[in-house]
Amino acid sequence: MRNTALFIAMSLDGYLADAQGGVSWLQGQDAGEEAPDFYSAFFHTVDTVVMGWNTYHQVVTELSPEQWPYTGLKTWVITHRDLPSTEEIHFTAESPCALVQRLRVETGKAIWICGGAGIVHPLIDEDLIDTYAISIIPTLLGSGIPLFPSSGREHPLKLLRSQSGNGITELTYTRR
Repeated sequence: MRNTALFIAMSLDGYLADAQGGVSWLQGQDAGEEAPDFYSAFFHTVDTVVMGWNTYHQVVTELSPEQWPYTGLKTWVITHRDLPSTEEIHFTAESPCALVQRLRVETGKAIWICGGAGIVHPLIDEDLIDTYAISIIPTLLGSGIPLFPSSGREHPLKLLRSQSGNGITELTYTRR
């Protein structure tokens, strides 16, 4: 069975986006210092990306409008919009849990849960995330879209590693 990995950034107070859904705060503490590259090593472990419409739209309109950043990976965008799929980008109305359960039994590398909250929350609730790689950004947003839902359920984790640079700390956990 394939591993399902949440690889995402959050503010120190637990938000994955500000109140307007923005992520302009995703940077280290020193603008003159390069942020650590936690992404490259992770990218080579996955061949599938799962994201919601808002994340997809933000990628193609704000974060990387000139070039699709996930070339070579099969991307699944969960949306109710009726859009034509391509060889690399598949639009689906499947629930996040049903899609991930289906993908986990296929052969391949790990499945990257890219965001957003509407995708992440049900997967956490149904215990479908095997690895949590969370980059903590040195910013307190005060409000926004929380990464972790209030589910009333405990999810014990085991720390695998921690790395840091330019005020950003990446913590990688697996389920216990």
